Amino acid sequence: MRLPFEIDLTDKTVVVTGAGGVLCSGFAKALAQCKAKVSLLDINREAAGKYADEITAAGGIAKAYECDVLNRDSVERVHTDLVKDFGKCDILINGAGGNNPRATTAKEYYCEGDLDQDLVTFFDLDPKGVEFVFNLNFLGTLIPTQVFAQDMLGRKGCCIVNISSMNAYTPLTKIPAYSGAKAAVSNFTQWLAVHFSRVGIRVNAIAPGFFVTIQNEKLLFNEDGTPTPRTDKILAGTPMGRFGKSEELYGALLYLLSEEASSFVTGIVIPVDGGFSAYSGV
Repeated sequence: MRLPFEIDLTDKTVVVTGAGGVLCSGFAKALAQCKAKVSLLDINREAAGKYADEITAAGGIAKAYECDVLNRDSVERVHTDLVKDFGKCDILINGAGGNNPRATTAKEYYCEGDLDQDLVTFFDLDPKGVEFVFNLNFLGTLIPTQVFAQDMLGRKGCCIVNISSMNAYTPLTKIPAYSGAKAAVSNFTQWLAVHFSRVGIRVNAIAPGFFVTIQNEKLLFNEDGTPTPRTDKILAGTPMGRFGKSEELYGALLYLLSEEASSFVTGIVIPVDGGFSAYSGV
């Protein structure tokens, strides 16, 4: 993996939540290349452990921890362990998140008679499913920040990067809870940036456009590998005409983490979307 540029994170302790996934595991690998000590947190310890092993095999410093970002006690336990292993947290990347079928409608548009059909309409959305999605994305950002940002108080060069989404700008059809939750993450990023501005903790976010991950792969491709109609619509709305590659997020991430490059940057959300947010469809 070749980085667009490197920053020196020697002796920095980086915490990445959701690190068992495609995008956040890539973040962990990129930061390990910058000589950071990387803690990979995920509710799936095995998934995070696989990537931690890959980092250490390549000569980096990394360790995986099982962590439920919705459980304060779980996050506190992991915090205690990783401080013993690597020292206080300098950089927090809040990447845990995702959608759930219980918070997804079957169709993009409601049509007369849909209530009489065997499909999930807006009126059938499971409140518990909606609650889970909102909590995973918003509280899953808030709780780790409450725990790990305490390490940053009174120390220089500390920052937080949240992972938002293009859904935060304009909601996608079928996934109202996820879109609303990511909008909350972007808003929360701005709030945190102001709240921590007097103690030197910068807080920013990245809003990825469309990247193929384990979570969305089945929505984007049929079992035979052909694109679904949703993929056709996504690519038609993306001026660059393709999905993003995970490594195309690293430049934005490294920029936001670099004190030399972005020391006066806080409270922003950077879209990395192939032009999706700029295109009106006409």
